[in-house]
Amino acid sequence: MDKELERIQKFYDVIIEFFVNYSFQLIGAIIIFLLGWYVANKVSAFVRRICEKNELDVTLTKFIVNIIKFSIIIGVAIVAIGKLGITLTPFIAGIGAASLGAGLALQGTLSNYGAGLSIIIGRPFIVGNTISVDGVFGVVEEIRLAHTILSTEDGEQITIPNKHIIGEILVNSFEYRIVESVVGIDYESNPEEAIKVISEVLNDFDGEIISKESKAQVGIKEFGDFSINIEVRYWAHTKLFFDTQYKVNLGIYKALKQNNINIPFPTYNIKK
Repeated sequence: MDKELERIQKFYDVIIEFFVNYSFQLIGAIIIFLLGWYVANKVSAFVRRICEKNELDVTLTKFIVNIIKFSIIIGVAIVAIGKLGITLTPFIAGIGAASLGAGLALQGTLSNYGAGLSIIIGRPFIVGNTISVDGVFGVVEEIRLAHTILSTEDGEQITIPNKHIIGEILVNSFEYRIVESVVGIDYESNPEEAIKVISEVLNDFDGEIISKESKAQVGIKEFGDFSINIEVRYWAHTKLFFDTQYKVNLGIYKALKQNNINIPFPTYNIKK
């Protein structure tokens, strides 16, 4: 019991001695860190306003603001630790060794971060663009350092690791995505009349659904065994891609019927 009391007394004496000798340094370090935190928030808010004023990309703005904020906080933390009389050299060496080990263990994750940094700086696409990559497509909702998030017309959310974007073939079609379809008409019909009818159907759709800036293309693609095949190409809004395609196909079918333009079906001569 006496030994335990003696240990507690020694521990208590060490605590008292520490606060007596380092109380002012500790208070100073806390004040420096709090002031640094305040300055970091103010500076980052100021930088954010400048970026927004110059209409800089949202993702790039967040990246710049966070880098500035954390750089200031880390610098202030180093100063505050130095105020306590703690030598940082062994600490920095330890961080370097730990970073090397972590880097080897997290190569895949770090490659995602590197690719994300390349996307943010290079800006091959921005939030709101439609991209097709690695067999999937969707509207870019958010670009993070580790991954990029896409959304689809069905309300699905697709998360793509950034290392699967950089170095791959990337298609950026901005707000729209191209629709390509083929309509067959019989050889008795006038293809010029059919092209005119289909073009009128496309023009009747709103500009927010089918792009008016990129003109739709309608023309003869090939001469098939049973039909003249007319190809239809237009840009549909990504968020309404399939819905627009279905409505356009129905509109074309009705318009061809109304104008007595027949869509043939294959016929075969079967020898008995």
